[in-house]
Amino acid sequence: MKRALLQALADHGLASEVQLVETGCMGPCELGPVLLVYPEGTFYVRVRPEDAAEIVVEHFLKGRPVRRLLWTEGAPPPREIPFFARQKKLVLANSGVIDPERIEEYIAVGGYEALGRALTQMTPEQVIAEVRRSGLRGRGGAGFPTGAKWEAVRAAPGTPKYVICNADEGDPGAFMDRAVLEGDPHSVLEGMAIAAYAVGANHGYIYVRAEYPLAVRRLEVAIAQARKLGVLGERIFDADFSFDIELRMGAGAFVCGEETALIASIEGRRGEPRPRPPYPATSGLWGKPTLINNVETYASVRHIILNGADWFAQIGTAGSKGTKVFALAGKVRNTGLVEVPMGITLRELIFDIGGGVPAGRAFKAVQIGGPSGGCLPASLLDVPVDYDSLREHGAIMGSGGLIVLDDSACMVNVAKFFLEFTADESCGKCIPCRVGTRMMLGILDRITRGEGDEEDLRRLVEIGEMVRAASLCGLGQTAPNPVLSTLRYFEDEYRAHIHERACPAGVCPDLVHYAILAERCRACDACRRACPTGAAQGTPGQPPYRIVDSLCIRCGACLEACPFGAVEKRPGQRG
Repeated sequence: MKRALLQALADHGLASEVQLVETGCMGPCELGPVLLVYPEGTFYVRVRPEDAAEIVVEHFLKGRPVRRLLWTEGAPPPREIPFFARQKKLVLANSGVIDPERIEEYIAVGGYEALGRALTQMTPEQVIAEVRRSGLRGRGGAGFPTGAKWEAVRAAPGTPKYVICNADEGDPGAFMDRAVLEGDPHSVLEGMAIAAYAVGANHGYIYVRAEYPLAVRRLEVAIAQARKLGVLGERIFDADFSFDIELRMGAGAFVCGEETALIASIEGRRGEPRPRPPYPATSGLWGKPTLINNVETYASVRHIILNGADWFAQIGTAGSKGTKVFALAGKVRNTGLVEVPMGITLRELIFDIGGGVPAGRAFKAVQIGGPSGGCLPASLLDVPVDYDSLREHGAIMGSGGLIVLDDSACMVNVAKFFLEFTADESCGKCIPCRVGTRMMLGILDRITRGEGDEEDLRRLVEIGEMVRAASLCGLGQTAPNPVLSTLRYFEDEYRAHIHERACPAGVCPDLVHYAILAERCRACDACRRACPTGAAQGTPGQPPYRIVDSLCIRCGACLEACPFGAVEKRPGQRG
């Protein structure tokens, strides 16, 4: 797309008059590629290379927008589009605005000013006090008070000390850290440098997933630029403080998002968690005091130093200050990245910003907090999104994954899906997680095959509580959340699978069967030709056709192929 635009600009003699900047994610991922034209702020969506010439001619030469490519009619600037209007962007303020590979553009919007202020006007103790007073809590999932963690590392005896950025984003459907690293990498470097000054560290590591090649490249560019300009390296801002950063690439193990497993991986060992205490704050990387925060936490720090703790603390709720970035996905009209004040309700987030559920379906649940999060029903749409409220209702903030489910979802199958992920990703070091998740998965598998019984529900709760209480690390401790929360709010679906041997949503393959409605069948032969096993049988022109249950694998090919709606999927075990 970029090449096509550059060529179209050159063809019409505008190459020197229009600057084309490749930025980070603007948020509405489903509508990409997107194009934002300044100074008027016209927002084009789903642009294709073949649209380039039309955009150049109509917009730049004739001065009128290409209306078929606008997100909304009337060409309002992004801040007036509901998706953006309800957001409050701090961490994502520069993403989609500046060129992430030009440090000059970051500086032009106040970049590294917070670091300069911290080094020249504040003591390390004052920096920590400001962060603590702001109420910032770790955005990686646990929500531990950031200032308290920094204070513990500074007070810990021993040198050297280290600062680590956890960018090992392994949650399915989550891409918050990736967007920040790709769109505003210097904000993370600046936050890490401020943290290092505060805790007394001179070396830092960013542990980033190797599956994020663009993020890695832009971090490499940003680190090189920061070193060249002197905001990384020796005697930064002529202060008695030196700090540098190295990258470490993770190989994709979900467990390496846990801080002690991450440390082991950086040290070159197998990525497995270890018992705590001692905590990394006192004995972390190579046994030295180590500060670990995630991408979003570090990217928030500059705003606190620049605007003050009181300003930051005014955003959010009493126990959850500031903003939170979410990856909004699933059955929602406006998928993508959003940044909202803590305390916004699920209803506002899903319906006002997300645009609600598409295709005439009804909202059923939201799975929040990643694969170890909880599923909350429609009755809890007005729950505020903050650490304490979500925990009270059986969910967690997590790193910010949020998946919307409509009424076509089977909640037993949803719980099974997420538990399959956590069971597969278990490092296997502790028995409660390694064995407990597999036991729960086996029970869910029986239930979704129509072979469960009432005792299975009691055992799911019993094993889930055991895994939660006895697992070594936070990943195992939260793994049962999808199961326990769906049991709490959707127990009727579990009972339908057990007592009626039926999947009400028609999702679980062993609990649905297909039938042909004789009154609608036209013997067009479409179902027979689509069926991979010969289960759909009949003679062209001689209705009705039939489906032989013993041959059917419930793939749904016949349902999709029938042009007359004669194939019906029915809940219940096949005959």
